[in-house]
Amino acid sequence: MKVIEANVYVVDTGGFCPPIVELITDEGISGIGEGAVGFGIGCHAAGTMMSELAENFVLGKNPLDINNIWNDFYFHTFWGKGGGPIFYAAVSALEHALWDIKGKALNVPVYEFFGGKQRDTITLYANDWGDKGFVHPEEMAERAAEVVEDGFHCIKMYPLSKYDPVRNLTRHIKNRKVTREDERMTHKVVGLVRDAIGPDVELMVDTTAEGPADVMTRIGKSLEEFDLFWFEEPVDAFDVNAYRLLHDKVNIPIAAGERFYTRYGFRGLIESRGVDIVQPDPGTCGGLREVWNIGNMAEAYSMRIAPHNCGGPILTAASVQMAACLTNLAMLEVFPYRPQMHYDIVENPLEKTITDGKLAVPKAPGLGVTLNHKTVEPFRTAHLSVK
Repeated sequence: MKVIEANVYVVDTGGFCPPIVELITDEGISGIGEGAVGFGIGCHAAGTMMSELAENFVLGKNPLDINNIWNDFYFHTFWGKGGGPIFYAAVSALEHALWDIKGKALNVPVYEFFGGKQRDTITLYANDWGDKGFVHPEEMAERAAEVVEDGFHCIKMYPLSKYDPVRNLTRHIKNRKVTREDERMTHKVVGLVRDAIGPDVELMVDTTAEGPADVMTRIGKSLEEFDLFWFEEPVDAFDVNAYRLLHDKVNIPIAAGERFYTRYGFRGLIESRGVDIVQPDPGTCGGLREVWNIGNMAEAYSMRIAPHNCGGPILTAASVQMAACLTNLAMLEVFPYRPQMHYDIVENPLEKTITDGKLAVPKAPGLGVTLNHKTVEPFRTAHLSVK
């Protein structure tokens, strides 16, 4: 079997643009994958990187030879060693597609290649549920209660981030300038949300690496009274030592990892014991094998894993494969409130099968979802074939 074609798509679903790759073999089996840079800046750059990697290292190769192809990405590109989100978004998407092909070729779900599933259902936490127009804490609390009424028992919120309606972007704290008013508002809105959802719903707070360690430590300590499931990305990903310092002072589990890449990048974070829950993103950390490796490394340090899943329905399907088989899973992120076109990327989005805040582990071969060509075809940015 050989890969003879590759298609790249950057699908604009309304401000969110996931880069997607499709690999096609000479036996008519295709596989799909998604890079997790559909938000922020970089989706088209990742799409271009997918094309370059596919042309140089995938076309003409046996798609079942996944480790060998991945090692070509790592060792023969120069930038694989120490690469960042754009490079590894492309690597991850291509790796997903290769696993998808392998699963279909052998008629098994991808999780069977990693020892089989450990659970039949996966606990989810809802993200991106706060409407972009909400600016008042009371409105955020009301919306949180609605999400719980929808059946979600775990939710995550961003008390420091602000939405810019002019550029359709989330504005984060610049120059690490977290004011006393920011601190007070964070405490207020988290408290209102906790009161609105009650004590039995798991609540996570994500501060997206906004401020300096001393301020974020103070904010973390102020939030201890709200019984949070975790305090996410309190400090910058470059400062692993700050995670350990904060971890030892704040009585809330610390979670981080979406801005770390490959098992090599996670090594220092895990060895520092600065976090309790690691969050590798299957769409930027290097793919499913890397999530598996990172999860096992974390388990050896008595840490849990919660794969970061901030993407479209292909990334959700890939994340579910890992969530099914990791022994130390905490829970899985999901985005259930995006526009319909977001889910129309595939014909059978798993997000539409969520029941009572849980997702049944699929039994279909490969990743378990099928690309909807009618939706994605207008957004194709590259077509490559064996010459």
